[in-house]
Amino acid sequence: MTISDVLMVIAVICIWSLLLVNVALIIAGYLYYITTENEDVPEIKGEYPFVSIMVPAHNEGVVISKTVESLLALDYPHDRYEIIVINDNSSDNSALLLGSIQKRHPQRNLMIINTDAVTGGKGKSNALNIGFARSKGELIAIYDADNTPERTALRYLVAEIINDSTLGAVIGKFRTRNRDASLLTRFINIETLSFQWMAQAGRWKLFKLCTIPGTNFIMRRSIVESIGGWDVKAIAEDTEISFRIYMMGYRIKFQPKSVTWEQEPQTVKVWFKQRTRWAKGNIYVIVKNIPLLFNKSAAKIRFDILYYLSIYFLLLISLVTSDILLVLHAMGYVHTTIAGLSSFLWLLAIILFVVGIFVTLTTEKGEMSLSNLWIILLMYVSYCQLWMVVAAYGLYNYLKDVIFKREAKWYKTERY
Repeated sequence: MTISDVLMVIAVICIWSLLLVNVALIIAGYLYYITTENEDVPEIKGEYPFVSIMVPAHNEGVVISKTVESLLALDYPHDRYEIIVINDNSSDNSALLLGSIQKRHPQRNLMIINTDAVTGGKGKSNALNIGFARSKGELIAIYDADNTPERTALRYLVAEIINDSTLGAVIGKFRTRNRDASLLTRFINIETLSFQWMAQAGRWKLFKLCTIPGTNFIMRRSIVESIGGWDVKAIAEDTEISFRIYMMGYRIKFQPKSVTWEQEPQTVKVWFKQRTRWAKGNIYVIVKNIPLLFNKSAAKIRFDILYYLSIYFLLLISLVTSDILLVLHAMGYVHTTIAGLSSFLWLLAIILFVVGIFVTLTTEKGEMSLSNLWIILLMYVSYCQLWMVVAAYGLYNYLKDVIFKREAKWYKTERY
């Protein structure tokens, strides 16, 4: 075998190993969905626990009013939760809009914290720490500033966590409320359902593990106090705090019936900026937690650590290697005797990709239609390939932050 053959074989084995892991997660996730579809959410018996809902916001004037009004309309007893909006060093009209909502709802527990460039403007984690210092709930819920949760969302999260002492946090689902705005938002909608929520359901079914998604989740106050709040260096604060919850011996459960709707990027430029930030943040968490692979007390979460390592390093390198070799082989610069096999496996991978997504869409009302077939195929050859660029650029930015010791800051996602 030539060197090209060896490299191609290694790349194909790595890609297919991860692909089969994803297939296993889809199957397990599907089983979780169909078994819980007709199950009732646990009841809240006795007095409802007091909940502090925190909403970190930086220049969110376009969406913040709708978000706060949605939170005020939750079907949770109004005297048993407070809403804390951290208007973090905003330069738009957010403070004016939030003040107006406060005046319209004087009887509600609505707190507005306006920070400046000295105390705020240092990222979502810092904003959450500021809000937490003023909160009083025994349970802490987080919603992003562009979210409109369904009326039952919070009640379902609370019901799950108070009925199981082994749970440190419970996550709900976020959906794309502007999915029909552009082709990109249709891609994002499918990505969210297939690679976010089906994977979360599969990991819970197989390993009783989930990762906090950053919005529409609830956690115990005692946990935040024990770990000293959010890591201000972490851009992906949701993944980072998930690992710390794991290490305390708690589990994080996924409750798909708790739903919030959020706004997604409508242009490639905004999407690319958002996703490279996520990639950089997740790489920070991976590097920070690599030592846990050799920690006996972290045995239960090694799958997650290895999973993230594989996605952001092994898969990226394998995809780039295989693509380069196939292109060079087609141009005649290198010769690989397994190019035909690689092409066959590539075609089979596409088939598994399409089938997996179709299985996912059957779990969501209004999502399953034959018209989505061409969207899925187009997504594979365009949107999914951009992921490699996003991951590579995220790694590049992470290394720059490490070398130049740059401080975490807000990266504003454009709203519509």
